[in-house]
Amino acid sequence: VAQTDMFTTCGRSSNTNRRRHGHGVTASYGEMCYHDNSLVSASLEALIQHLVPTVDYYPDRSYVFTFLLSSRLFLHPYELMTRVCHLCVEQQRSGDPWGVFQIRFREVAPKLVQLLTEWTETFPYDFRDERMMRCLKDMTHHVARGEEYSWRAMQQMTQRLIKRLSALGQYEEAVSALNAVAMERPASLKSKQASGQRSDVMSACDDPFVLAQQLTHIELDRLSFIGPEEFIQTFARKDPLENHKGFFRKRKTSNLEAYVNWFNRLSYLVATEICMPVKKKHRARIIEFFIDVAQECFNIGNFNSLMAIITGMNMSPVARLRKTWSKVNTDKFEILEHQMDPSSNFSNYRTALRGATQRSETAHSSQEKIVIPFFSLLIKDIYFLNEGCASSLTNGHINFEKLWELAKQVSEFLVWRQVICPFDRDRRILQYLVTTPVFSEDELHLASYESEGPENNMEKDSRRSLRSSLLHRENRS
Repeated sequence: VAQTDMFTTCGRSSNTNRRRHGHGVTASYGEMCYHDNSLVSASLEALIQHLVPTVDYYPDRSYVFTFLLSSRLFLHPYELMTRVCHLCVEQQRSGDPWGVFQIRFREVAPKLVQLLTEWTETFPYDFRDERMMRCLKDMTHHVARGEEYSWRAMQQMTQRLIKRLSALGQYEEAVSALNAVAMERPASLKSKQASGQRSDVMSACDDPFVLAQQLTHIELDRLSFIGPEEFIQTFARKDPLENHKGFFRKRKTSNLEAYVNWFNRLSYLVATEICMPVKKKHRARIIEFFIDVAQECFNIGNFNSLMAIITGMNMSPVARLRKTWSKVNTDKFEILEHQMDPSSNFSNYRTALRGATQRSETAHSSQEKIVIPFFSLLIKDIYFLNEGCASSLTNGHINFEKLWELAKQVSEFLVWRQVICPFDRDRRILQYLVTTPVFSEDELHLASYESEGPENNMEKDSRRSLRSSLLHRENRS
């Protein structure tokens, strides 16, 4: 991103030092260092200044996204907001009479509104902090004294922000309510025969393609509420006011955590559905059904549900059901496992993901646009990128090359997140998937032993211990 010319308009020194660096040219402009016209490092003060628009300067959009995303590694969004707004006002003041200041501020106001619009639309959850909302309100009053067009734009921006935050609150309440229903315990394992009366996934939906479509609905719904900053927030400094119980004080990564919890739930749902049936042929049919669902998820580009299903089928209570598996044609399952094989850093999956991404970029239909990554691996990649590179250099500069890389990974997620699911919703199936109670790990193991008895003394001891502890737990509850 060429930003060297923009820099001198920010009021910093334009003394330039150039030197050869590898195959390119490194240039230093005051407190900012570029390599082949791409910003590689700078002091925090210079980066903040570089974000502030002036009458004849507006920062590059990629810079705005990158710095707003990763600045939270170094200072709280509220601190950044305060400093940006203060600088924007003060640099127009410069000791001139009030009338001159008003004219200057009127000229820069549309650019300030543009910056705040980018901030509120890309990182709306930053504004769950009442201090941020106060700052936004103050700037609206400030702009109101300038010119009407910018003031109206600020009003509309604030209305969109409040609408987005309201939708987020409703989503979080809905997820919480669904989780409460799902926490109800399944049919008692004391009589496994009785559990045969429980409806299973195939009574809710016996078409693997339709079930894969409904899983894709859940994935895209939950993805759409993850803020891009949640990936970075995990590494950010602790906010000293984090324990304050105000309305906006929600956990900063709650939607990301809810999505990871959904993956775990789907894995346990798959294992529960397989371990629950009394008859071996019924269990085998459920396994074959989930293999077909997993295949359809792969075809759609829904890698997260695919991996959750594979994980559930590989859990030890399911894997040990040898008599059941002997009734299953596993050829298709082995191909899917190969696609998601973790060896060589998931190289097969990464190849498939690239293929799905290329298909999405040239898509002629909404369905072809769908790319739902294996989410835990995406988080892991970002975590190791953060851990593997220093955020600050020995000269005190911030390592902006690292920030570009973080932004690149997160911006790809943003493209995937905005796809609207093209499939028809089936509320009955969706309700089943998100609220049907699932077994805990201990309950799964016991259900597995009830399905196919222990094969050795260790498994016999395990079953005895599990029966005792689960019975004790039931009696206490």
